[in-house]
Amino acid sequence: MSRVGKKPILIPSGVQVNVEGNGVRVKGPKGELTRSLENGIAVKIENGHVVLTRQSDDRIHRAKHGLLRSDLNNMVVGVSQGYQKTLEIIGVGFRAQLQGRNLSFALGFSHPTVFALPTGIEASVDKQTMVTIKGADKYWVGQVAAQIRDLKPPEPYKGKGIKYAGEVIERKEGKTSK
Repeated sequence: MSRVGKKPILIPSGVQVNVEGNGVRVKGPKGELTRSLENGIAVKIENGHVVLTRQSDDRIHRAKHGLLRSDLNNMVVGVSQGYQKTLEIIGVGFRAQLQGRNLSFALGFSHPTVFALPTGIEASVDKQTMVTIKGADKYWVGQVAAQIRDLKPPEPYKGKGIKYAGEVIERKEGKTSK
């Protein structure tokens, strides 16, 4: 039995989980998420918990069992508490500002870089050098943060660029003279 898959998921107050045919819909104060079910995995709601069972011990069913349980748990946490990632902008003259649903970055290029936020993702800018990405879907929060980081990844000599908060950039020693 899968160690991850056999754990029941607690449904917090204010969150509704509905199994509809071949999918699961999770609705809460932070939003609504849906996911299709895998073949061979059954989802039941019992005593305020979501319980997943698989029809056989085939390798594919064992793998999907734990994966689907983790995805459903992330959905429940996302609609109840939400997820967020914080990015730091390091460099002289490097800054960000929020313009409606777009983030505008000055990253040392000859023109500002504009990043359009997808639906379901919110952003806030603090002190022009801290960008916080928030949302209910864990995947999309991480994906948007990674796409923003890829606009100007931190370089190893001075550390200029966009990095995750708490990320350690390993520095290289520059050239030395004789």
